[in-house]
Amino acid sequence: MRLIRGIPRLPFFKKGSVLTIGNFDGVHLGHKSVIEKLVERSKDLGLPVVIMVFEPQPLEFFLGTDAPPRLTRLREKIIHLAKLPVDDLIIVRFNKQIADCDAGQFIDDVLVKRLNVKHLVIGDDFRFGKDRQGDFNLLREKGKAFRFQVQDTGTFLIAGQRVSSTLIRNALAAGDLDNAEAMLGYPYSVCGRIVHGNKRGRTLGYPTANILMVRKNSPVSGVFAVTMTGFGDMEFQGVANVGIRPTVDGSNNVVLETFLFDFNQDIYGYYVEVHFKQKLRAERRFQNVDELKEQIVNDVGEAKKFFAAQINKDNVI
Repeated sequence: MRLIRGIPRLPFFKKGSVLTIGNFDGVHLGHKSVIEKLVERSKDLGLPVVIMVFEPQPLEFFLGTDAPPRLTRLREKIIHLAKLPVDDLIIVRFNKQIADCDAGQFIDDVLVKRLNVKHLVIGDDFRFGKDRQGDFNLLREKGKAFRFQVQDTGTFLIAGQRVSSTLIRNALAAGDLDNAEAMLGYPYSVCGRIVHGNKRGRTLGYPTANILMVRKNSPVSGVFAVTMTGFGDMEFQGVANVGIRPTVDGSNNVVLETFLFDFNQDIYGYYVEVHFKQKLRAERRFQNVDELKEQIVNDVGEAKKFFAAQINKDNVI
């Protein structure tokens, strides 16, 4: 998959392109269904499959820190899309110029002249351009004038529910990791680089590997049984807290801190992936550090029981 940063100069796709535009937050099964439609038309027309995403996502531009929490960072999004039959990923910086762009001008200058779109797959609720004046009907009208087809993404259902990033966020917020996994098509995880923390975990006897979350909003919160990868073929079990650590810190900085069982390595600077397996409890404030330490002992015990139960389940014939 080729990465293209910014709207390319014209003409870029000389023979044309098969395109979709969206956030693709989480790259869930609904997104994969859209890509399957693109691939089908790509084969018919002999044209590349192209996805356009905006960074930051439009709601983040308009709402700032009040925007819904992301399921995936840009880097994670790229990793997921690279595993799919996508030829080109265009990453466009969403700024005031893009927000104020006339919808018709965006179609004429970007979709037609620069990207030479021949087939567009888009949601029938898609809005774009200044004051969100552009919509599915305008795209269809322009498609007739410029000879490109516009296809509705359709609805991808699981258990009668339309799969969406919002629904997945709701499941994660409720601690329903199984439902979130069913819609994502893979277990929920967070990637990031291990950074130095305040080392307070060490004073409690439970040193943690910390990942600083980019935004104050996180789709998950609380204490979880997790595994961590990023060390070759090794996978380590542990217990993780996602939150603001109200007892020892209480700042607005959301941190993912993971205590790994039977682990004693220097991993600062490693880019790792934390896989969420089971929610154990919500984050809460404790009266003192001793009470916190007692709860950590309980959390570790519950996480180990969970993993032991999984091993027993796997061994049952």
